[in-house]
Amino acid sequence: MLNFSDLLPYTDLLLKGLWVTVELTVYATLGGVAIGTACAAGRHYGGRLLRGAIGAYVELIRNTPFIVQLFFIFFGLPALGIKLSAWEAGLIAMLINLGAYSTEIIRAGLAATPKGQVEAAKVLGLSANQAFFRVILIPAFEKIYPALTSQCIIVMLGSAVVSQISVMDLTYAANLIQSRNFRSFEAYSVVAAMYLLFAILMRQAFDALGRYLFRHRRSS
Repeated sequence: MLNFSDLLPYTDLLLKGLWVTVELTVYATLGGVAIGTACAAGRHYGGRLLRGAIGAYVELIRNTPFIVQLFFIFFGLPALGIKLSAWEAGLIAMLINLGAYSTEIIRAGLAATPKGQVEAAKVLGLSANQAFFRVILIPAFEKIYPALTSQCIIVMLGSAVVSQISVMDLTYAANLIQSRNFRSFEAYSVVAAMYLLFAILMRQAFDALGRYLFRHRRSS
């Protein structure tokens, strides 16, 4: 018989797990989008060697499982003398994963920018940096913003895998609770609901941020 009240003693554990998931998601989103932007610019405008290196990184990450990437960072790198905590390994895995996927998303936005806009920016006397940020990057982000938002949420949901290396996130909390009170259905139901709520809140936050960032362009 179901009894969700058995989870009440573990409220603090669930909240701590939620905080770890939120923390990893915020850092991974900021860092992953920054990596993706830099790599997209390098792959779109860089030389042959740079484009090849970025392309290899993107293909490697997009065509290997996230859990394998995580295990390689946490269990494999110590063989090379690089030792990381579980939290650091989880964050780095999320960063490089989101970075690779966001690279292709952002590059698609850059490629969709009409050449006429770039030429018009040059005629107006804008510097290369001004033209890139104002005429190319911002319109590109507006085009790919929904796809980028979805990818960030997917990475958040995928962060459940970091529990496999003992990062004390939401999934780790669920595993620990059900191992203590054997209320597997209740524990995983509550954690699934928490992930769902977090995903909805992330979507709403991204939508609000998008309306703020692109308000001037849409009003014009």
